[in-house]
Amino acid sequence: MPPRRDEIAAAGAAAETESGRPGRPPRGRNEVALFLLILQTLILVAGLSLLGKGVVGIFNWNRRHENFVYQLFAVVARPAEKLVRLVTPRVVLDQHIPLATFLLLLFGYFAVGLWHRDVCLGDLTQAGCERWLAARSGGGQ
Repeated sequence: MPPRRDEIAAAGAAAETESGRPGRPPRGRNEVALFLLILQTLILVAGLSLLGKGVVGIFNWNRRHENFVYQLFAVVARPAEKLVRLVTPRVVLDQHIPLATFLLLLFGYFAVGLWHRDVCLGDLTQAGCERWLAARSGGGQ
């Protein structure tokens, strides 16, 4: 005979208290907000490295590939640029890929931020929603 709903709910409540985090489900369940926060941070790092690459390149455009800092920014931004090169048509020139990457990362950063907000406002008990919880409870003032 399959377990009834009240037995499942009681087992879930027992698991919540066993996890050491009262009122929260055990780890591994419902960590969407934390994933979105990590994704937004990765997008931020890639976007800032592209921005830094452009700023460093402005100072000496002809010899920018010899600059250590430019090369460091290029290494960090390379995965995002390769991904954009894969999804853009061949009509887009290779010299425009960094700009297209930066713009996609900029829009992606705000889109993931809005998505994170919606997920957190749906369930404030998730990991990664601490700031939203503080703001909702009045502690963020």
